[in-house]
Amino acid sequence: MFLLDTNIWLERLLGQGNSEVVAELLDKLSPCDMCMTDFTLHSIGVICNRLKQRDVFLKFVDDVLIDGGVVLVSIPTNKMKRVVEIMERFNLDFDDAYQYVSAEIEKAVIVSFDKDFDKTEQGRLTPAQVL
Repeated sequence: MFLLDTNIWLERLLGQGNSEVVAELLDKLSPCDMCMTDFTLHSIGVICNRLKQRDVFLKFVDDVLIDGGVVLVSIPTNKMKRVVEIMERFNLDFDDAYQYVSAEIEKAVIVSFDKDFDKTEQGRLTPAQVL
């Protein structure tokens, strides 16, 4: 299982520099082998709203989650202490610690462009490394 960080989805949605390698990754992986956190989903919603692209957000939800079958994961409230522990241990922001703990729970590999994960035990893979 691969947990795709927020920046992976945004790279493709916003057509940024690594959009094509992300597209290749999304084509290669089966949706049942991918997951995203509810934090990622909400962050994408906030960004799409800020960019006045609400229709892009709705299409994303339909294509990726409803029709696509990518697994949506969340951290139970009794695991929030673990999120704070990871923030302190690896000096991560809340969003990165949330992704990290979600990956722990799901036994997933983090796929991200964020180098902050490199200083953790779990690390991360880039889309190119997965391919």
